[in-house]
Amino acid sequence: MKIRGQQLKKLAAEKELTIDQLAQAIERIGLTGERARSAVGNWMRGTDHPRCKSEDITRLAGALGVQVSDIARFQSTLRNHRGSPRKVKLIVDLIRGKNVVTAENMLTFTTKRAAVDVKKALLAARAEAEQANADVETLVVTESTVGAGPHMKRFQPKDRGRAHPILKRSSHITVGLEQRVGRGGKERK
Repeated sequence: MKIRGQQLKKLAAEKELTIDQLAQAIERIGLTGERARSAVGNWMRGTDHPRCKSEDITRLAGALGVQVSDIARFQSTLRNHRGSPRKVKLIVDLIRGKNVVTAENMLTFTTKRAAVDVKKALLAARAEAEQANADVETLVVTESTVGAGPHMKRFQPKDRGRAHPILKRSSHITVGLEQRVGRGGKERK
């Protein structure tokens, strides 16, 4: 779970809460006083330093009087998928911007091998959202990226003592969900 900085800033302005008041709400061991104030300021700017924990997000939501799903982005990362990032990117681009239910159906019926692991990441992010009591019908895939992971070096023996290198690539898949509600309570497309 990550915090949405712009949304936090907007809600704090609407409720007329200062950074100091929000810092008092999130104080815990290791994050007190000036460090808490600095952390809230960083989160409002969109940087995640120090890393925002789920308990911090629930306390901020309580101080603002909103649901956790209003200020949080639910994210899941699947690391070391055995497939090249180039092949996974085709699947990841397919679901970006889609409703969670639509994206899940698309991944179920896609014939690409990477769709299985992308679906695992999507379901993990969805489960995290359900734990925070988010409305599943309004969840949208806002972030779906793939990055290069470590690769294994292998060699294929060839004639006259030669060897051709083979790189067995892996990738890291990240899926992020946000609750979006447009006009009339319907999803924006």
